[in-house]
Amino acid sequence: MNLDPIATIIDAHLHVWDPSRGVYPWLGEHLAPVNRAMTLREVMPELTDRGVGAVVLVQSADAGFDTDLMFETARSHPEVAGVVGWVPLDLPAEAAGRLARLRDEPLFAGVRNLIHERADPDWILRPDVDAGLGLLEQAEVPFDFVAGGPQALATAAEVARRHPGLHLILDHLGAPPLDADSGQAQQWLHDLEVLAGHPRVYAKLSGLYLGPDPAGDRLRRAGSHIRAALRLFGSDRLMYGGDWPICLLHEPYGRTLDIVRHSLPDLDATGWHDILTATATRVYGIDLRRPASARP
Repeated sequence: MNLDPIATIIDAHLHVWDPSRGVYPWLGEHLAPVNRAMTLREVMPELTDRGVGAVVLVQSADAGFDTDLMFETARSHPEVAGVVGWVPLDLPAEAAGRLARLRDEPLFAGVRNLIHERADPDWILRPDVDAGLGLLEQAEVPFDFVAGGPQALATAAEVARRHPGLHLILDHLGAPPLDADSGQAQQWLHDLEVLAGHPRVYAKLSGLYLGPDPAGDRLRRAGSHIRAALRLFGSDRLMYGGDWPICLLHEPYGRTLDIVRHSLPDLDATGWHDILTATATRVYGIDLRRPASARP
């Protein structure tokens, strides 16, 4: 694949997993299409068709085996430009040791925990977890924040307030409402504006699934949300993510990219370069010029 950093599209949010390696508590028969090993090799033809030349693998389980699998995938796929792994943020001493080991990996790009799967919506604000986030802030390691529930954006803003030096990446644009509830949309926009006021917060244009939309109403709302994000963050704080294979529960790979392109018809070349390449490169510390022989 062509890894010219000017021409390469980076998919900043892609998963691989293998249930034979360990437990993914959220995965089961109710997610039958993806309740199996999902490998990068499977999606490679679609990435090629879409001009995606590099990907960031993002954690799928709060366990070490999942991060190990991503680094193993990287060793056989030079298309992997970064890995967002896991450390136990609620165990700061253990997190410090694991973080030190991960930082020895050339492709280590950031940390995520499945905070949206936890029963306590304020888990991320607990003192022990806050100490773990402090480790990331001190080490200048980005943190992917995945939203779950109506209070998630306000919670993310509180994390950003407590840790102004932390590079916080909002996954899936904070799950904006796509149905016709103006109150929810106004609250989401207000919370996103507050969050965007923190200069080290970024957002992924990912996970925007329209579902059945014969009249195009959800597409129009998605477009409005994407344009709001562009206005609030600027293109240099936005990045594209395809969210494969979760996207397969809703639509084929690449539909999110189509939605983003449709929503920003007037964006100039610099803006597209930011969203499709430069923001992820800068925030995750990606080096597209690193030869395959130098990868782990």
